[in-house]
Amino acid sequence: MDRLHPAITVTNIKNFIPITLEQETGPYTSWAELFKIHCRAYEVLDHILPGEVPAASEAPAVTDKDKPKDPPATSKEQWKRLDAIVLQWIYGTISTDLLNTIIKPNVTAEDAWTSLSNLF
Repeated sequence: MDRLHPAITVTNIKNFIPITLEQETGPYTSWAELFKIHCRAYEVLDHILPGEVPAASEAPAVTDKDKPKDPPATSKEQWKRLDAIVLQWIYGTISTDLLNTIIKPNVTAEDAWTSLSNLF
C-alpha cells in the first residue's frame, strides 16, 4: 500500500506560514526561513532547493542492514502533484502584486522560488 505523502495533508498553508510576503514591506528572510522549515517538515524541500541534503555530520549513521532493499521511487505524476502543492503554498503566502510579478504558465515550484529570491 502506498504511503500518503505528508504534503498532501496540508489544508491551510497560512496556519504554518502566517506571513504574507510583500514587495515593499515583506520580511523576505523570515518568510523564506519559515517556508524552508515547512518544506523540510513535509518532505518537499527538494522542490524549492534541489539537491538540498543534510550535511554528513547531521545525517544519522545508516548501515547496510538499515537501508531498504528497494526504496519506493516517487513517480513522475506524484512528483508533479507535490510540485503543484508547493507552488500553491508559495502563491498562497505572497501578495497579489508579487503573484502577478512571478506567475507564468508551466513553471515549477523551484522556478517560482528562484524568481522571488531574485526580487529580494
